Amino acid sequence: MRKVNFHTHTYRCNHAHGSDEEYVLEAIRNGYEELGFSDHSCWKYNSDFESHVRMSVQGFNSYKKSIMNLKEHYADQIEIKLGMEAEYFPDYMDWMLDFCIENEVDYLILGNHYDRTDETGVYFGHTTYSHMRDYFELCMEGLRTGMYSYLAHPELILRSVEWDDYVEMLFSKLCRVCKELDIPLEYNVLGMQVNMRSGKEAYPHHKFWELAGFYHNKAIIGMDAHHPAHLSKKLYEAALDNLSQYEVEIIDEIPLKDFKAIKRAKQGLK
Repeated sequence: MRKVNFHTHTYRCNHAHGSDEEYVLEAIRNGYEELGFSDHSCWKYNSDFESHVRMSVQGFNSYKKSIMNLKEHYADQIEIKLGMEAEYFPDYMDWMLDFCIENEVDYLILGNHYDRTDETGVYFGHTTYSHMRDYFELCMEGLRTGMYSYLAHPELILRSVEWDDYVEMLFSKLCRVCKELDIPLEYNVLGMQVNMRSGKEAYPHHKFWELAGFYHNKAIIGMDAHHPAHLSKKLYEAALDNLSQYEVEIIDEIPLKDFKAIKRAKQGLK
């Protein structure tokens, strides 16, 4: 199996560190065959809200230019893709679809961080039990748009709530939907590191991956790198060992979406 990572951030999100080239060089040193950049997506809001945890619309051009230059410069050593980690913000999805088409974005991964928008919506990593169903419904609605190549850190809500029968029922539903849609689930290595440091299991969570194994979901390792050191070979191998315990199909490539075809379908065109 190839060593790949499609979950890589850059300094433009204001909470990651290192230059774009440092990520590429670290990936090469650690034996990756493919590296996808997926910084926290920009959004064009209908309000004057400014997010400080994602790149700006104005910053995207430098992001794309840098990644494309690195893709060309290191073409004989590693394959590089241009992506973004994006939420599902229902009111802004038409804008996002057009943005991906216009900017020739290779892929989106769904990171369901906020409830409908980060302008006013709660952060699902630090919320209450009352918002839990919203988290799952938005995950499934987002995946059904066909715009996302996989679901990042599906257990994010476990930062806020404890596992119980109701949580298990909702995760079972999510796994079934991902199986029906053929959407891979991410084994998140940054979360794995947090679990190790804190001694508390949030995500990845063994009960979730037991469910994913029961439903025979596809799984992909996502380093969720916010620093070049997060591409460590040792971390990747630890994640692979952990994930191999479950009856999931571990994949090393992601389904790329045809954003133009998605737009034609929305317009009722062939």
